[in-house]
Amino acid sequence: MAVAAYPFREFIVGWKGWDGKSPSAVPTAQQMELKDFAAHVAEKFNVHKIEPWSRIFPSTDPKYLETFRAAVEKARSAVVDIAVDGEFSQYSNDAAERGKAVTSSKEWVDVGAALGSPSIRTHVQGGKDLKPDVARAADTLARVAEYAAKKNVVVNLENDDAVSEDPFFLVQVIEKVNSPWLRALPDFGNSLNTHDENFSNRAMDAMFAHAYGICHVKDGEVDEQGKPTHVDLARTFGILKKHGYKGYCSIEYDAPGDPYKPTAELVAKTVGFLS
Repeated sequence: MAVAAYPFREFIVGWKGWDGKSPSAVPTAQQMELKDFAAHVAEKFNVHKIEPWSRIFPSTDPKYLETFRAAVEKARSAVVDIAVDGEFSQYSNDAAERGKAVTSSKEWVDVGAALGSPSIRTHVQGGKDLKPDVARAADTLARVAEYAAKKNVVVNLENDDAVSEDPFFLVQVIEKVNSPWLRALPDFGNSLNTHDENFSNRAMDAMFAHAYGICHVKDGEVDEQGKPTHVDLARTFGILKKHGYKGYCSIEYDAPGDPYKPTAELVAKTVGFLS
C-alpha cells in the first residue's frame, strides 16, 4: 500500500504489495475490491486521490472502468496516476516486440483517460542479454507520447529496475524524445537497493530535472537480500525543492507488517518537508 501527499496538502494513494507481487500489503482476508479502495482510503486517511496498480485491475473493460470511476467519484476522490507494468521491451532488437510495447502502453493511456487520470507510469521492460538502447527506446516511447498527448495523459518513467530503468538511461531517453508528455517519475528509494547513497542522490537530481506530476516517496525498504535501506528524506526533499517540483508525492510503504501506522507517519513527515 502506498500513500501520497500533494504540496498543497491534498493526498493521493497508490496500492502495491510490499513484495512487489501480492496485490496488497494487508492480509488476504482483509483485501478488498479495487473499486472500493478510494472509499477505504478516504475513511482511513482522509485522502481523496488514488494511484492504482495495473496488476490489481480485475478488468479494463469499459463497463468495469465506468463502474470503477463512479465508485471513486462517489468517494469524492479521483485517480491521478496508474502504475503500469508491462512485458514487452521498448528497446528490443525485435521491431514486432517494440510494436507490442507501444500497443500495450496505448491501451493503458486509454484506461487513464477513461478514469480521468492525468498520467500513467509505464514500465520499461528489459530482456535476457539485451542491453538498454537509448535510440530504440526513445523511438518507441516517442510514439507512445504522441498518442498520449492526444488523450491529455502524461507518460512517466520510473527508476525501478536497476538495468532497464537505470535513472541516467531514462533521462537520456526522455531528453532524446523531448516531449512534454514524457516525464520522469523519481522514486526516493529504488536506486538505493542496488547502488550507494551518492549514486542515489545524483539519480534524484537527474530525475527531478525532468519530473512533472508525480514522484514516489519512501523512507526506506528491504532489498532483495533482505537488507534494509534508509532514505535521507531531508536531502532528497532538498533536491525536489531545488528543481521547483510541484507535483504529487506518492508515499510507498514497502515493508512487511501493518501498513497503516507507518504510512500515516510518512504522510506527516512529507507534509512537514513540503511546508
